[in-house]
Amino acid sequence: MSDPRDLYLDLMKRSLLNLIYGDREVVYANPASPVKRMVFAAVRAQGAEVVRRKQFDAEVRQSGRDWPTDGQTMLSMKRLENVQYCVEQAIKNNVPGNLIEAGVWRGGASILMRAVLKAHNVLDRKVFVADSFEGLPAPDADKYPQDIGIDYHKMDELKISLSEVQGNFERYQLLDEQVKFLKGWFEDTLPTADTGPLAVIRLDGDMYESTMDGLEALYERLSPGGFIILDDYVMLEPCRKAVDDYRKRNGITEEIIPIDFAGAYWKKQ
Repeated sequence: MSDPRDLYLDLMKRSLLNLIYGDREVVYANPASPVKRMVFAAVRAQGAEVVRRKQFDAEVRQSGRDWPTDGQTMLSMKRLENVQYCVEQAIKNNVPGNLIEAGVWRGGASILMRAVLKAHNVLDRKVFVADSFEGLPAPDADKYPQDIGIDYHKMDELKISLSEVQGNFERYQLLDEQVKFLKGWFEDTLPTADTGPLAVIRLDGDMYESTMDGLEALYERLSPGGFIILDDYVMLEPCRKAVDDYRKRNGITEEIIPIDFAGAYWKKQ
């Protein structure tokens, strides 16, 4: 690896994962519930054991199976590499449009999107960063029974403020006019957001409602040859159900490609 762009983006991914220094304290779930995103929900709902360790495990972090206290992303290295791949393919193949992530937590994947544009000196695309910046919505059981029992809205660990995310962009010197923030619930912000055509969509809404809101508002804007990434498709049943329902209703037949134990994506033909 000698291309300066590759070196920069590799360091960016390692930094977002905090592989450089390691977290001060890391949360792991027990073997019966190995996925970091489910740790606190599992504790509340199932009484699963949670172990707080002082020793940082780089291998676990790269696999995306812990809950970062200091890192800017929960993604695995494979999912970060997938973000880079999709954006670089869109650039290489001149797929028209901007980039968007809906559901950003501390902003890591969106920061990487902006870094890829910078590395390739792309000045005519924007990164849209969409989030409530107040955590997840309470389930609407009447409209979306698939979300009954989900209590992510109670999890303070998911409530990352807009100012904190902007601060993370700024730390990497990537907070500029090519980054646009969309604050609010997806159902309120995404349908009317002036994103223009999109080359890459990344949805990380966890719930059926949030995933469906993203698909219904954004997928028609995805240019042919563009990519849609579903962070939770493999791991979370409500997300998978929303995607499958939307694809069936709209006759979408492109192959869904798994990324790791959690995420998947496809290329729009």
